[in-house]
Amino acid sequence: MPAKWTPESWRAKPALQLPDYRDGAALAEAEARLAQLPPLVFAGEARALKSGLAEVANGKAFLLQGGDCAESFAEFSADTIRDTFRVILQMSAALTYGAAMPIVKVGRIAGQFAKPRSAPTEKQGDEELPSYRGDIVNDIAFTAEAREPDPARMERAYSQAASALNLLRAFAGGGYADLHNVHRWNLGFVENSPQADKYRAMADRISEAIAFMEACGITPETAPQLKKTEFFTSHEALLLPYEQALARIDSTTGNWYATSAHFVWVGDRTRQPGGAHVEFLRGVKNPIGIKCGPSLATDELLDLIDILNPKNEPGRLTLICRYGADKVAEHLPALIRAVEHEGYKVVWSCDPMHGNTVKTETGFKTRPFERVLKEVENFFAVHRAEGTHAGGVHFEMTGKDVTECIGGAQAITAENLSDRYHTHCDPRLNASQALELAFMLAENIRKERDRSKAVA
Repeated sequence: MPAKWTPESWRAKPALQLPDYRDGAALAEAEARLAQLPPLVFAGEARALKSGLAEVANGKAFLLQGGDCAESFAEFSADTIRDTFRVILQMSAALTYGAAMPIVKVGRIAGQFAKPRSAPTEKQGDEELPSYRGDIVNDIAFTAEAREPDPARMERAYSQAASALNLLRAFAGGGYADLHNVHRWNLGFVENSPQADKYRAMADRISEAIAFMEACGITPETAPQLKKTEFFTSHEALLLPYEQALARIDSTTGNWYATSAHFVWVGDRTRQPGGAHVEFLRGVKNPIGIKCGPSLATDELLDLIDILNPKNEPGRLTLICRYGADKVAEHLPALIRAVEHEGYKVVWSCDPMHGNTVKTETGFKTRPFERVLKEVENFFAVHRAEGTHAGGVHFEMTGKDVTECIGGAQAITAENLSDRYHTHCDPRLNASQALELAFMLAENIRKERDRSKAVA
């Protein structure tokens, strides 16, 4: 039997990727203040997401999960939130219409402030300083003062997340997500791209379909789904002092929930079955993700599923696979077969970003867009071969006109990267590339649906 879980039981386990706060008293005070603040999300919302993900696990829906690699304090604005939300709406419209399947929309937003690092320190010239671990921990500026972990930053992250959630809820339920606005969701800089023409043609067909439904008496008043949408938030549950401070008991069920986001995941560097991060996540009832990289052995994955989803509840667990375009066929089939053999109900999602990062001769980290698309294609191909549901995609994007990932319809080259390279951490897809990905996803979902009909 596993040991009794409490919100602080993770502290007795080995913990990787946590910052070294020098002032323990200041950390404890910040945690205590956070623990008195209202939850950012509510247990009922997390349960609604779990129900949607259960549909994904059963092959009846698709998960669209995307957003910033690392949110920053400096770039926080209503426009940034709106543009990210707008791209996800665009992608969701393309997927819903093109694939004829419900889309569960989850943003990497309102909490994605912490980042794991490959090394605890960074060296520039002769100076070596602590690595930048995200704005919730320290500052990106390369100075000793900026890189010192500061627990007060957790409170600023909470405040920014609360503001972002307030705006997202308004967008999702206040009319901005109304399908009558499908033409207005296009971003200006995408207007002259090939994707814009494709999107406008699809938007015309959606508008015609809405007009037909309204003529039949199906209006936003009788079908609220036409004018509002469900939108959920997510982030990596990396900074455990912050996560513990925001853990709350649900008054209706008596269960603990992580109220920092609707969906939280454990990263590829922190998913040890006996580690602190897995220990914390096993006790909260939110939907949970596991990042699955090339180093994840089959037995370890099965142990993690046993720990995190002992009751085998559909919608509880999402396996986010991140291999690199050329390694999907090597690693994914064995995991699928093992999970299927045990009868586990999980969501299979593809992260085509992290395994395809390269560095240019000029020192920029980038991701070739063709490799991103190729990993998604290979992910779907493996699932078609195994007879399982390719249930989702997990990607890093922004609504801004950045030049961070090379390729795509805009034909961004390595020489273009410096034009608008704004990320605080990893390269992101821009809106044009994200929309191109959505149309490709819709084609693959249709292939899967056609295959399922043929088998039936």
